[in-house]
Amino acid sequence: MAIPNSLAVTQGKGGVGKTTVVANLAGLFAAAGYRVLVAEFDPQGNLCRDFGYEKQSGEELLMALMSGGRPPVIKDVRHGLDVIPAGPALTDVAGMMLSRLSRGGETLGQILDKVLAPIVPDYDIVLFDTPPGDVIIGDAVLYCTSSVMIPTRADDGSLDGLDRVAERFARAREHNPQLRLAGMLLFAVGSRSQRLQDQVRESITQAIPDTIAPIFNTTIRYMESAAADARRHGLLAHELEGATASAKKARLKALRDKVKPPSLLLSRDATGLADDYEALAAEVLHRLAELADETNRTQEGGAA
Repeated sequence: MAIPNSLAVTQGKGGVGKTTVVANLAGLFAAAGYRVLVAEFDPQGNLCRDFGYEKQSGEELLMALMSGGRPPVIKDVRHGLDVIPAGPALTDVAGMMLSRLSRGGETLGQILDKVLAPIVPDYDIVLFDTPPGDVIIGDAVLYCTSSVMIPTRADDGSLDGLDRVAERFARAREHNPQLRLAGMLLFAVGSRSQRLQDQVRESITQAIPDTIAPIFNTTIRYMESAAADARRHGLLAHELEGATASAKKARLKALRDKVKPPSLLLSRDATGLADDYEALAAEVLHRLAELADETNRTQEGGAA
């Protein structure tokens, strides 16, 4: 059974903002008072860069999946926000699962469902960060989650990845009929390139019809310096917004004192990026509520 109020952020191509979107949404949900769990299943383990904790090996998570035991959880990376961390060791899960399946064992999705079952009731929202290329892990997450968000950039490679995601989504619904597409997200698109945004929307709609996969109104703008600062300092966009304001005060003080200003951040103002994520977080919460209502109506109709 799909985890209620869960969202997997997935794509068939890497480098489309998947992990950054997960981290920023989780941070904002937690700041709003929700209890949030981020379940990382990308062996790259890049969430540590967004949240600022030490990189993990992934061995504990791998052993939990192999044994069916309790997964590792890093508590309170932000107040109210916990993380199941992944790492490079998780790349071994594919080979282990193929061996297990050849002997008639459970699928990784079935195992993951059992591993998460004891802990997810403690949370209001569960977010999944998925790998772009590992089909076994990606399919296992789709077996457990109730909804999917697909971020994409404007390049051809990102758009090509949509076809792969669409195929995997359709396959996953055979085993998880509660799975829904929350929507598509345009990531790192220039704020003034409306023509380009329209082209991307058209390509997305052709890949997955808009009636099935709505496109979020919010787009995440391209701010290279802010993205570099955020990961270098382990800050989320709304936290970076405050840091840039403090850095500006420090520069002005240095100017008054006639000394060399501190060189702390590359970006001078992260307000626009923070606003984008706040708007997206509000949209996602609204969409999750819609999907929950839709699922409830479907179940009530089936029971009748």
